[in-house]
Amino acid sequence: MKSKLLWMSALLLSTLIIGLGIASSAQAHRVDLTLLEQLGKFLFYDQNLSYNNNLACAACHRPEVGYTGPDKLINLHGAVYEGSIPGAFGNRKPPTAAYAGDSPVLHYDAVAGWVGGMFWDGRATGWTMGDPLAEQAKGPFLNPKEQAVPDAQTLCEKVKASSYARLFKKVWSGLSCADATAVEVTYNNIAMSIATYERSREVSSFTSKFDRFWDKAKMKGKDVTQISMVNWAKYKSLGLNNDELQGLAVFNTKGTCSSCHTLTKGSAGYPLFTDFSYDNLGIPKNPQNPATIADPNWADPGLGGFLMSTEEYQGVSSTEIGKFKVPTLRNVDLRPSHKFVKAYGHNGYFKSLEEIVHFYNTRDVASANWPAPEVSQNMNTAIGKLGLNKTQERLIVEFLKTLSDGNTH
Repeated sequence: MKSKLLWMSALLLSTLIIGLGIASSAQAHRVDLTLLEQLGKFLFYDQNLSYNNNLACAACHRPEVGYTGPDKLINLHGAVYEGSIPGAFGNRKPPTAAYAGDSPVLHYDAVAGWVGGMFWDGRATGWTMGDPLAEQAKGPFLNPKEQAVPDAQTLCEKVKASSYARLFKKVWSGLSCADATAVEVTYNNIAMSIATYERSREVSSFTSKFDRFWDKAKMKGKDVTQISMVNWAKYKSLGLNNDELQGLAVFNTKGTCSSCHTLTKGSAGYPLFTDFSYDNLGIPKNPQNPATIADPNWADPGLGGFLMSTEEYQGVSSTEIGKFKVPTLRNVDLRPSHKFVKAYGHNGYFKSLEEIVHFYNTRDVASANWPAPEVSQNMNTAIGKLGLNKTQERLIVEFLKTLSDGNTH
C-alpha cells in the first residue's frame, strides 16, 4: 500500500511539472522547419489545446526519450499517463510519435495479416483522411482520458485564440470556426500540421549510429539486410563495433527480430524497424496499469477490440484479439541518462531492453517462470523459445542501443 501511495505521489508531481508547460523540444534534432512543420510544432507543444489548458501532445511524447513517455517513475510502474482531467487515465503506454509517417492505411494482407493504421490497436485507420498519422493526431484532443477537449468546435476556437493563429491562416489560407463544415476543415488541418511535423527531420531525423553505419555500408556496396553470424566480420570498420555487429547478426537471424522489425528501407532510404503488422507476444498483464487496478479481470483486446467495433469486420475480429501494432525500434534506448527507466510493450510491463529481449527468448521456457499472458489467444508462436544464450541476448541489446538518434559522427 505504501509503495502504491509513493507512486501516486510521484505521478501527481509529474503531472504538475508537465502542467507547468515544461515541454520544450530542446533535445530534438535541430533543423530548418517549413512553415507547415513549424505550425505543427506549435500545435504539438501547446498545452492550451486541452480541457484544463495543462496538457500538450508533448507531455506524453518528448524528444529526449524518443517521443514517448518522459517520466521515469510513471514508466517504472503503470506506464500509463494521466490526462488533462485529474484521475483520467488511458490504458496503454504512449507509443513513439516519431518514425510513423510510412504506416499505410489499415488493410488486410493475405501474407502479413492486418497492416498499417495508427495507435496500438490500429483504430486511426486512415480510411477517412487517407493518412493514418493525421487521423491519429486528431484522436487525443477529444479523448476524455487524454486532452479531453469537449468537441472540435472548442478545439478550433482554442487554436483561433492562439499566438500562432496568424501562421495557421497563412499556411492554410484561413482559420474559421463559423460552422460545422468550417470546423471540420480546421480540425483536419490541425491534424495534418501535426503529422507533417512528426514526419519532419526534427522528429524523425535518422541520425543514429546505425544510420551512419548503413550509409557507409551502402557506399561500400554491402547489403546490411544480409548480415548473419557467418559473414558479420565483413561489415567491420563501417561504424559499429564487434558486439554491435554481432548483435545485428543475431537480430537478423537466430533472434528472428527482423521478421517483424524489418531491415527493409522506408521512404527516407533507411529501415524503420517495423513492418506495421500486428502481433500478440503474450506479454503479461501490468498489475499497476490503472485499468487493471480498477478491474483485475480486464484484458486489453487490442486490434481485435477495434475490429469488433466496426460493422464490416466484426466477423473476423476474434482472430485479432490481443494483437498490437509492431512498434518501431528506433530510439528504443534513447533516454536522458543511463538510470532513466523506459517502459516496453503496449502496457509497459517491461522496464528494460534486457528484460524484454529475455522474454522474447524464453517466454515458453518453463524454468523462466514468466507470468501468464494478458491475452493467451492468437499468440505469436515464432518467439518464446529461441534458444539464444545470455551472450546473444546481450549482443542484441548492444545493437538496439545503436538506434538512438543524435549520433552525428
